[in-house]
Amino acid sequence: SRHSLTVFKLTYNKLLHTTDSFDRTMDENPAIAMSFRNQFVPSINYTYTFERTYGATGNRRFYWQNSVTSAGNLLSGILRAFGERQPQTLFGNRFSQFVKEVSEVKFYHRIGRRNNWLATRLLVGAGYAYGNSEVMPYSEQFYIGGANSIRAFTIRSLGPGSYRPPADDRNGYLDQTGDIKFEANLEYRFPILGDLHGATFLDAGNVWLLRYDKSRPGGQLKWGRFLKDLALGTGIGLRYDLTFLVIRLDWGIGLHVPYDTGKKGYYNIPDFKDGMGVHLAIGYPF
Repeated sequence: SRHSLTVFKLTYNKLLHTTDSFDRTMDENPAIAMSFRNQFVPSINYTYTFERTYGATGNRRFYWQNSVTSAGNLLSGILRAFGERQPQTLFGNRFSQFVKEVSEVKFYHRIGRRNNWLATRLLVGAGYAYGNSEVMPYSEQFYIGGANSIRAFTIRSLGPGSYRPPADDRNGYLDQTGDIKFEANLEYRFPILGDLHGATFLDAGNVWLLRYDKSRPGGQLKWGRFLKDLALGTGIGLRYDLTFLVIRLDWGIGLHVPYDTGKKGYYNIPDFKDGMGVHLAIGYPF
């Protein structure tokens, strides 16, 4: 077991330069614009990590990490005690106030005498802005997709919920963040030849909003739509182990997206090539 405590951390978020296209996107999405505003993020973080290897041959390994971040609450209480009401400022700038929790569980099981492993991961995260903030800073919001997530889709190309940005919006990916994240991964790893290994995997997940946002319809978490809102992808990959690092190539294949594509049925990818993602990365995804 390991405990990590960050007693105080102060971050300042400031936009140094924007384009006209970016400004138009912010004008159309007030909630996103608030998350990009200049602000201080005074935070405290506590992380607990538990890791254990089981079995006489070490063929099972369990890992759990739970992290809690509280931002702006202590400072807000101090300023309130001195009579300053919300919205409160620090050095003339608003500061963020939220609480955020992320829990990740991983389990590895070796199958047979060869170096075959079944690796699983479950990650759940949630953040809630209140008091001095309407939304969390953009850097603290959740996103999904990419080489270490749902590998059939590129980073920030899913969610929140069933929302999909307009196809002609070049900055649409900026909208694809959320307050809640759920992700599950299953991967079977096996040797091929020498230091070359292979894998086949199945990934699922999405992000959601806690509050309704009219500019992102379908983004709020609705339990009745939870399973439909989960994006699903499978795929295969290669890993080359150089001892000091692992070079990884994954080819993901989409099976289901949470938004309406015009195609009926669970497999709603309009065209096979539209549901593919290729990722070259360093290290294992989890």
